[in-house]
Amino acid sequence: MSLTQDGLAAGRDRTALIEESILPTQANQRPIGMLGYAWIWVGIAVIIATYSLGATGIQGGFSLGAVVLTILLANLAIGALMLLTADIGTEHGLSFAVYLRAPFGLYGTHLPAVSRGVVAAMWFGIQTYLGALALNGIGEYFLGFSNWFLWYALFAAVQIANTMLGIKSVERLAALAAPAIIAISAWMYFTLDGIAQTKGLNIWTFQAEGQASLIVLFIANMSFWSTMAIDIPNLTRFVKTQTGTRSFLRRNRAIFLAQLVALPVTQAMIAGIGAVSFIATGNWNPVEVIQGDAQGIALLVLLVLVVLAQWSTNNSANLIPAALTFVNLAPRAINYRMAVVLAGVVGTLCFPWQILDNLFLFLGYYGAFLSAIGGIMVADYYVIRWRRLNVPALYDPEGQYRYGRGFNPAGLIAWVLAGAVAAWWSVYAFVIGFPLGFLLYLALMRGLVLSRFGQAELASRGSDDYLAASVGMDWVHLGGGRFARMPCGSGNAGDREDL
Repeated sequence: MSLTQDGLAAGRDRTALIEESILPTQANQRPIGMLGYAWIWVGIAVIIATYSLGATGIQGGFSLGAVVLTILLANLAIGALMLLTADIGTEHGLSFAVYLRAPFGLYGTHLPAVSRGVVAAMWFGIQTYLGALALNGIGEYFLGFSNWFLWYALFAAVQIANTMLGIKSVERLAALAAPAIIAISAWMYFTLDGIAQTKGLNIWTFQAEGQASLIVLFIANMSFWSTMAIDIPNLTRFVKTQTGTRSFLRRNRAIFLAQLVALPVTQAMIAGIGAVSFIATGNWNPVEVIQGDAQGIALLVLLVLVVLAQWSTNNSANLIPAALTFVNLAPRAINYRMAVVLAGVVGTLCFPWQILDNLFLFLGYYGAFLSAIGGIMVADYYVIRWRRLNVPALYDPEGQYRYGRGFNPAGLIAWVLAGAVAAWWSVYAFVIGFPLGFLLYLALMRGLVLSRFGQAELASRGSDDYLAASVGMDWVHLGGGRFARMPCGSGNAGDREDL
């Protein structure tokens, strides 16, 4: 049967929200195991800027033990939150920006998603700049050549090229980087402790005069990871998932080691090294401290740390999230590889060397608005929809998530109000923005939206028709904007449930 011209136009319109990299991943498209995912998170957690968090605690008058424990607990808390939002990826295989089409609307998603994408790009720039400074110092020592921006451009290009190769390439780098990072960090700790001892300082009993608050340090550390707390589905959609089980623990068991061990332990270790560096020398950056006295093999060890730490973080925590939000912005015009390059360009044009001078101010304000998104996501996914989603409608320009001209007022109003209130008290941004976004969204959805815009997955609360991994099903794109639910791994269109 031939299609009419109108039919062809309709078919094209149905693909307006689709690009291969943002389609739901199927169970057999998730190659990362528990250990591989944990290694990725060791790499993510090793951020040079994290050293400054530990030093801030020491400056505030707290002991090294208190600072390390505070940062450990803060990361356990944010890791637990990540487990909640991670289920969007393991259950439905959805990226962050595509999922936001449900609480914000098909076009409304671009406002919060792109704001997260730009922040991720900024972090890429910050990380690359810090790495470039260290590389430039090493270049000066070995080559007598100094040009930090050239090192920036080269380092950025290598990271972008690696990320273009996809998630498996990212995992391979993490598996190489993580053990080396841990070993080098241990070497840095003992080196810095030795410097402290030569000055008659005991790093564990040292206490500066200060009147800061450990609560502020706790919240700042949560804001530090607010980006990953909301867009973690970008990674978990590639993690091996036990299908056909309704148990949250079994379905998500491959991510627990990363979120509750790798992240908090590694982050506390790195912040602790920053604290020790500050105690020993008054400088929070141990790379600069050791580089000032190091020669030969010690400099090469620092090079390995800087390159692997920044590179492994940027791939998974910054370039991939930024790229996927840019793809979601214009799926017909931007593919994944183009989006990775765009993320690198945006991160550079944000002048990250200026942002780094105001890091905690930056953390507070973006943490305010991103924490509100986290509250909205948890309210929408668990309370409103009971983890059920009409996934085909997420890619349908005329589907239920169009709401009013593509915008869901509940999500947008809750985000702006909760984010603004949290930003007003930016020191406590995360613990204000998340619960306020959660509550406002629930109230606005129930009082303003659900009575006007029907949601298919809510028609039958107990129905399995809108679950995926829990009931052993995959969301599969058949082409031309058509989707089906198929048994995991079947690959047989005859077994599909057309939607």
